[in-house]
Amino acid sequence: MAVDVTSMAGPRTGVGHVTAAIVTHLAARPDVDLLAYAVTRDRAGMGDLALPPGTPLRVTGVPARALFDAWARVPTPRIDRWIGPVDVVHGTNFVVPPTRAGALVTVHDVAFAQRPELVTPASRRYGGLLRAAVRRGAAVHVFSDVVREAIVDVLGCAPERVVRIHPGIADTTAGDPTAGKRRAGADRYVLALGTVEPRKNYPRLVAAFDRVAADDPTLTLVIAGADGWGAAALDAAIAGATHAARVTRLGYVSDADRANLLAGAIALAYPSLDEGFGHPPLEAMRAGVPVLAARAGSLPEVLGDAARLADPTAVDDLAEGLRTVVADPDTRARLVTAGAARAARYTWAATTDALVACYRTLAPSRPFATDAG
Repeated sequence: MAVDVTSMAGPRTGVGHVTAAIVTHLAARPDVDLLAYAVTRDRAGMGDLALPPGTPLRVTGVPARALFDAWARVPTPRIDRWIGPVDVVHGTNFVVPPTRAGALVTVHDVAFAQRPELVTPASRRYGGLLRAAVRRGAAVHVFSDVVREAIVDVLGCAPERVVRIHPGIADTTAGDPTAGKRRAGADRYVLALGTVEPRKNYPRLVAAFDRVAADDPTLTLVIAGADGWGAAALDAAIAGATHAARVTRLGYVSDADRANLLAGAIALAYPSLDEGFGHPPLEAMRAGVPVLAARAGSLPEVLGDAARLADPTAVDDLAEGLRTVVADPDTRARLVTAGAARAARYTWAATTDALVACYRTLAPSRPFATDAG
C-alpha cells in the first residue's frame, strides 16, 4: 500500500508528526507492504524524511498546485504512474490522488468549509479536491466524531464511507523540566504549543494571561510554534499587553525542546477556535501537566473532563480557566490524574490496527499485502 508522506518534509507540524507515526507503525507490521510517495517537484527536499529502513519513496517531481488543479477537475493523472500498482492509496493530508487502487483520504478538520476565515486560501481549496475524491469512490478518515458528522454534511457523502479512527499519542521519553525552564527562560510558565495562526487564538490568550499576570508576578506565558500566517496579530497583542515582558515567543522548537518545555510547564493553554483533534493537550496530559483548552471543535469530545474547558471567544472565561489551572491545587491534582487516564486511551497500536482493518475493506478483491518472509 502507498502512503502520502509529503507533510513529513521540513520542520514538522502536527500533520507531519501524525503522518510520520502512521508510517513508522505501518512499516513495523509484517502484514503490510509499504510504499511512501510525495506530491512535490522538490525531489531534493524529500531526502531527509527519516523513513523507516527499507521503505521505498516515489516523488512525483511535479508541482503540487498543478496536480491539485487537475485532480479537482478530472481523474488524471493517476498517482499510479509514479507508484505503480498497489492495493490502497492513503492520502494523509486532505488530498488523495486519482488511482485504480482503493483510496482513503484523511481530513483533519473542516475549517476549510465551516471556518474559512481561519485558514489560508490554499486550504480553502480542499473542498473541491475532497468532493472530487469522494465522487471517485474514496473513503474518508477523520479523527473525531465531531468532524465525522460535519464532513458528511460538507461533502454530501454517505456516512458509511466516513470512518473515525483516533490517532495515537507518541509515547516519547519524558522531558527534563530543568532544561525546559532553561529553554523557556522562566521557572513558572504556562506553555502554548502550536503554529502561530488565527485558528490558535493566541491574541485572546495573551489578553487572558495579562489579567492573570496582574495578580501573579512570577508567572510567564511561553508560546512555542513557528509563524504561520496572521502572526502580526499576535505581535500586536503582545505589544499592547501590560505584562508584555512576561510573554515569550520561542518560534519553532525541536522535538527534544518540546518534551522539555512540557515537562517544565505549570500548565498548557490550548485556546484554539477550531480543532479536528488536538495533540498538544494529550501530550501535556501524558507529561502530567494540567490543561486549559477551548470548548470548541473536537476538543470537548477528545479531552472530556480531563481538561478545564473555556469559551475561546471570551477573554474573561479564558482568564478564569487559566487562573484555576495555575493556582487551584485541587483542580490541578484532579486534572493531572484524569489527564493521565485520558491520554492512555490513545495508542498508536490501536490506531494502526484500525487503519489496517479499514485498508482491507477498500481492497477486498485483491491480496492486501505481502507476508513477511
